[in-house]
Amino acid sequence: MAPSGMTESLTPPAERPADQSARAMAVFWEFLRLGLTSFGGPVAHIGYFRAAFVQRLRWVQEADFADLVALCQFLPGPASSQLGMAIGFERAGLPGALAAFLGFTLPSALLMTALALSLTTAGGRIDAGVLAGLAIVAVAVVAEAVRGMAVSLARGRRHAAIALASAAAALAVPGAATQIAILAGGGLLGLLFGVRSHGTVPSTPDRHLSHALGASLLASFAVVLFGLPALAAWLGAPTLQLLASFYRAGSLVFGGGHVVLPLLEQATVAPGIVSQGDFIAGYGAAQAMPGPLFSIAAFLGGVAARPDAIGGAALTTLALFAPGFLLVIGALPFWRSLRAVQPVRRALAGVNAAVVGLLGAALYDPVFATAIHGRRDLAAALVCYGLITAGRVPPWAVVLLAALAGWWLG
Repeated sequence: MAPSGMTESLTPPAERPADQSARAMAVFWEFLRLGLTSFGGPVAHIGYFRAAFVQRLRWVQEADFADLVALCQFLPGPASSQLGMAIGFERAGLPGALAAFLGFTLPSALLMTALALSLTTAGGRIDAGVLAGLAIVAVAVVAEAVRGMAVSLARGRRHAAIALASAAAALAVPGAATQIAILAGGGLLGLLFGVRSHGTVPSTPDRHLSHALGASLLASFAVVLFGLPALAAWLGAPTLQLLASFYRAGSLVFGGGHVVLPLLEQATVAPGIVSQGDFIAGYGAAQAMPGPLFSIAAFLGGVAARPDAIGGAALTTLALFAPGFLLVIGALPFWRSLRAVQPVRRALAGVNAAVVGLLGAALYDPVFATAIHGRRDLAAALVCYGLITAGRVPPWAVVLLAALAGWWLG
């Protein structure tokens, strides 16, 4: 063990505000690029994030990335957006987490707000060939993410067994509850059977968020969850009631954007705030957007608040994403402490092997099943995969090429 003086000499100095601001701006631009090009839903987003922040920029190590994926899978909210917030936080603290959220969400939120302002351009008007090309490239991105994570996190017979069993269970009994059970089962197997932990835990202290501040963020999440509906009922304010419904939807949903849709429909269509036709149009458009499906909140808020569509879109978007932000950033300090404990590391090794299995199952359904309808589609997916892996072409460039090819062939 190194002497205490040597340990202190290796401790990095406190980060200057200017350094953190520069890092936060870098986070914003990277996530803005991803927000413009990350098609394919939350599973594909994980693949894009891994390509950008593990492989290209090396901001996050593979093991740390897998731990963050596991944390976001356990928490309610938009898992891929929360993963982005966590990566931004690891890079530049709270400003980095906010920068990641803004960069990744702004493109789709602005497009959905524009759709709310003019309902003449519904999602079905987007060229079908372009949509097909974007779906095909998502197959390649997710396949490479599954391969790379399997090599790192599912090595050995025990890891591989957990991953394969997790994939089989996810395919046999799909659903958000099954995913949570699979992750818990993987952790239990890792703990009981001593699955060897991967990687090492960084020894550098947390320079961004204390346990006290993390606890205050988690407490704020609970206060708003229970306090906002009570305040809305007391004041009888329809706007507050709508925001409380969106916040509750973001707080209670597991499994990504598709699972939140019934809750949003109940909050907007059932009381007559948004028509059923407008809701379906917004859902169709959100499917074709890059970035998080949760950006449908901008469309619904814009429709509900007309003529002040921009203000309504901003408020509902913040209300839907705020719970996920408070939860993941508030949990990170405790997560770091927990994952330094060896039994927890063994459990995490099992959880991460289960994550590989879940991603493998998602590669088939919905990614492959949605995109591949014949030999030509499969050939196109293989070409995209070759460009990303052997050709080292950036995924965003492959996305643009696939969209253009789909439009031309369509």
